[in-house]
Amino acid sequence: MPESVTPEMRAAWIEKIAALPQQLEAALAGISEAQLDTPYRPDGWTIRQVVHHLADSHINAYCRLHLSLTEDAPTIKPYSEGLWAQLADSQLPVESSLQILRGVHHRWVHLLRSMKEEDFARTYIHPAYGKVYSMDTMTGLYAWHGEHHIGHVKLVFKNDE
Repeated sequence: MPESVTPEMRAAWIEKIAALPQQLEAALAGISEAQLDTPYRPDGWTIRQVVHHLADSHINAYCRLHLSLTEDAPTIKPYSEGLWAQLADSQLPVESSLQILRGVHHRWVHLLRSMKEEDFARTYIHPAYGKVYSMDTMTGLYAWHGEHHIGHVKLVFKNDE
């Protein structure tokens, strides 16, 4: 993360968050069930798990934003992403998580675009990392997070060529 965030950087991050559902759908277009169940790297998650992870992670981010906007520096509840990825719902068709992402991102982006400059300085505490995250930092991290996992989806197609 940069030491300071400009309004232009923030706007670009918000646009990346806005674009994630459509970009993920495009990356998944034409993917087979076998590819969905292919790990993107040895001992890594399958593409199906990655898609469900994005929904899980971004729901949590959206809730963390709400907490940060309505409480003073709340301590958020961490969760075990790896264990969540092993639960039975991570074997469902990816459409269920695509629907979640469409809805969450629609609301999340609307909220981000409505925020004032000072709102982006609001924070939450992540006890697992012992760090304080501003809403600017969170916005940048989740803009990166979506692109990062779309890259994993594309890796499976690249490896199949």
